[in-house]
Amino acid sequence: MVVIKSLSAKTILDSRKEKTISVTIKTNIGSFSASAPNGKSRGKYEEKPYKKSLKEDIEFLEKSKEYFSKEILENFEDLRRIEDIVDRQVGANTLFALESAVLKAIAKEQKKEIWQLINSENKNMPRLVGNCVGGGKHSEGASKPDFQEFLLIPNLKSVKKSFELNKKIKEEIKFLLKQKDKNFKAKKNDENAWQTSLNEKEVLEILKNSKLPLGLDVAASSFSKRKKYIYKNPPLERTKEEQLDYLSNLIKNFDLFYIEDGFSEEDFESFSAFLKKFPEVLIVGDDLTVTNINRLKKAIEEKSINAIIVKPNQNGSLLNVSQVCRIAKDNNLKIIFSHRSGETEENILADLAFGFGADFFKCGIDGKEREAKLKRLIDIEKSLK
Repeated sequence: MVVIKSLSAKTILDSRKEKTISVTIKTNIGSFSASAPNGKSRGKYEEKPYKKSLKEDIEFLEKSKEYFSKEILENFEDLRRIEDIVDRQVGANTLFALESAVLKAIAKEQKKEIWQLINSENKNMPRLVGNCVGGGKHSEGASKPDFQEFLLIPNLKSVKKSFELNKKIKEEIKFLLKQKDKNFKAKKNDENAWQTSLNEKEVLEILKNSKLPLGLDVAASSFSKRKKYIYKNPPLERTKEEQLDYLSNLIKNFDLFYIEDGFSEEDFESFSAFLKKFPEVLIVGDDLTVTNINRLKKAIEEKSINAIIVKPNQNGSLLNVSQVCRIAKDNNLKIIFSHRSGETEENILADLAFGFGADFFKCGIDGKEREAKLKRLIDIEKSLK
């Protein structure tokens, strides 16, 4: 059993040099720390990262630490005790970091891996989804793609080989971007993807040379206004019907396998029409569903998606994340565990993805904060052999 003896929290910086939280618990078997990432492109309906502010969340944990010392923790379900003490007085980032530290302690005490606390029977590794070229809110510059991410999704049995292939292809894409984009400076954006002044069609023309399955994170809510989609590169407006036609053409012309957030986070109806038209393509909800049980249930009811992004810090409660995954599986939705644009070197995301049986793992391609998680997934893969 694990007994928390004391608890502390502090501010650290994420990969974008923005403030986030790190929580440390001291227990009868040692000290354990975990940190939370920050999202930049946040869904309107996701939980707030902090109740009022990062500072106040840290103060709440400091004031409440004696309550935690009474708890004995032995398994994943015991996170309920942590949530009862916290009682919604902290935000999602703080709760996620705290619960992650607790899982690390329980796993150590039981001589298990963290994923084994969730499902010790799992054997299926998720497929990697790597952000190769970026645009939208994650990239700088006046001219850039309106879509947020251009994704490589290798279909190999091995995570390690997929990781190496994505890195190799990303380097090759750099040279193709140099040839096509006179403004290309080989600069990387928030998620370590290449920044370019090309538009989405021009980027897809280049990426199709990779011969890999391709995907898009359109992040349509970031350029949707008054039921119109306001494109800047080139400048034009599309209605939701025109948006559906445009995305349909991209799927057909570039044989796209994956489309995330193709419509605004309010528009379950367009997602639904899109899924009906392309049942064989992954129609993915992120801003639409924000790792929220009620939003997911609505998306299922409306037949809006066949795949869901799971970002644990969008919710905070790992018990709720567990429920989201269970509901998704019960309804044959594919599960995609995802990083955020402002990351730390915390690698628990890999254990959570594998433990909850994710079908895909979306975590960039390179950069130390992303590679920490990818390498942890590779270590889990090795341990199964």
